[in-house]
Amino acid sequence: MIRNILILTLIAMSWQTHAQTNYPTIVIETNYGTMKAVLYDDTPRHSNHYLNLIKEGYFDGTLFHRVVKDFVIQGGAQDSRNAPAGVQIGGGRTDMELMPEFREYRFHKKGALAAPRKGDDQNPQKKSDASQFYIVQGRVYTQGRLDSMEMAVNVPIKNEIIRTHYLPHKEELDQLKAANDAVGFNALLDSLLNEVDSLYEIAPGKFFLPEELKEAYTTLGGIDRLDGEYTVFGEVTEGLEVIDKIAALPVDGNSRPETDAKIIKVYTE
Repeated sequence: MIRNILILTLIAMSWQTHAQTNYPTIVIETNYGTMKAVLYDDTPRHSNHYLNLIKEGYFDGTLFHRVVKDFVIQGGAQDSRNAPAGVQIGGGRTDMELMPEFREYRFHKKGALAAPRKGDDQNPQKKSDASQFYIVQGRVYTQGRLDSMEMAVNVPIKNEIIRTHYLPHKEELDQLKAANDAVGFNALLDSLLNEVDSLYEIAPGKFFLPEELKEAYTTLGGIDRLDGEYTVFGEVTEGLEVIDKIAALPVDGNSRPETDAKIIKVYTE
């Protein structure tokens, strides 16, 4: 959880509004409905690569081969095209690996379009397997969960200030209290608390999630543990309900839908 909070700290520090795209709109037709998506300008390595694949018809006829409810739907693998029922599919291609393009302000909200990859042990550079893609379904976060994430960072910062600037004066406060010196006790206490509050106000490293991110995670949903670990290069802007339909399909032991979720065609408009 702490790693995820640190990643989200970077998102909070770097939040800004970006033009959505100069790329054409992407249309993803499936047997469960149609989605439209945009590619991000600030991930050009990935956006250009996937746009070229789309223009080649690379994903046409492939499947969403890995479906995990409240998580992601993953598809586009070439070995999924015309794959017999029950066969394990979804192999990646090492000749289509891309160096990551992590952008702190791009997070895994519902509809995020992102590139899968091998694990850190095999892939310490976190290179994307750009021969396929996944789309986030995620889950809706409570405000309390997001508040707890902020508190997990901020409370220790304030506690450290209290330890170094308040506690050394505790004995003096106890003496004033024992002497029934209410005036002296309150004056010292107010002075110490004001100092703690002032130092906390300017302390580095405090963590507050941007309102835009909170809005997305508490309404649309998302997956915070993927943020900063996988390249998000676009997002679905229309047809989010299609994600839910596919994510709800019964799956086998390999997370492949028992009834094919087919990517009929992906094209630009």
